[in-house]
Amino acid sequence: MNKHADFHRTAWQLAQEHEWVPSPLPGVERILLDRRGDEVAVATSIVRYAPGASFDPHQHALGEEFIVLEGEFGDEAGRYPAGTYVRNPPGSSHQPFSEPGCVIFVKLRQFAPEDLRQCVVPISFDTPSSGWVIDDLHEFEGEEVQVVRAAAGERVVLPAHFHARELFVLSGSVTWQTDETRLLNPRSWFRLEPGHPLRVVTQTPAVLFAKTRPLTPEQQR
Repeated sequence: MNKHADFHRTAWQLAQEHEWVPSPLPGVERILLDRRGDEVAVATSIVRYAPGASFDPHQHALGEEFIVLEGEFGDEAGRYPAGTYVRNPPGSSHQPFSEPGCVIFVKLRQFAPEDLRQCVVPISFDTPSSGWVIDDLHEFEGEEVQVVRAAAGERVVLPAHFHARELFVLSGSVTWQTDETRLLNPRSWFRLEPGHPLRVVTQTPAVLFAKTRPLTPEQQR
């Protein structure tokens, strides 16, 4: 099951293009943003748990990170409300569930094997009255995970990088110029091919998840 699977090329999916598809487990659906592989895959997705839904126990051989977008996500380690960033390192395992239901933005199998930091970080959704600020969530050998909080009408520029760069809109809206100008509303996503700067203009106060990461061996093929 592949989608936007050439990680050397720019790809995007606007919020209005999202389509929920069922997972193998009842009550769990997902929107595929990029994916290479079947159920064990290098993947970026939005996942929705119905109230009371759960997933089978499983291990993350190459790590998992997610942001809770709505509701509350839970596992053996705790319960995480909306606005929480969670990072589970390679080799970790859990059995996720959600009693009230939730929606998460999740990335799988995209860590360096040596990156063993586990973290739970609350994300601030406060935006400045002018300008923009960066909150660092994680960094490891070329991987940078950040949240950008910006006022309306700001040109946000992150420099070109040798690695892939991506952006996910958590709140607000931005415009992004490629072959045409695209409006990215909440839950829109794009991934830039290596070597390209990230440039967007905020149309409203906005909070953005931004990540730069080396391509894993699975992504380099």
